[in-house]
Amino acid sequence: MAKDDIPRISHLDRPEKLEDLLKQDRDDDCLSCRIVGGGAFLGLAGYSYLSGQQQLQAQKAAILASKSRFGMRSRSAAITGLSLGLAYLGLYRLFK
Repeated sequence: MAKDDIPRISHLDRPEKLEDLLKQDRDDDCLSCRIVGGGAFLGLAGYSYLSGQQQLQAQKAAILASKSRFGMRSRSAAITGLSLGLAYLGLYRLFK
């Protein structure tokens, strides 16, 4: 082994530049990974919206009888917001 092949300790002790690491990590996402990941988020968004609204309607009488300050409209908005957030993540994952 030649003396030039061995890296110096001062070179090994330095942290790598963040920009270089991000450039290396940027394009390693395969198409099938994006399709599966995006589909999973979109499926989860649809499931959470449909099952959340169904459960909300099933518990409507109990919610209204409880006189909670969080009524049907705010709970429905929370379910819709969560589902929209998951759908956005799915679309972002697909088309990133």
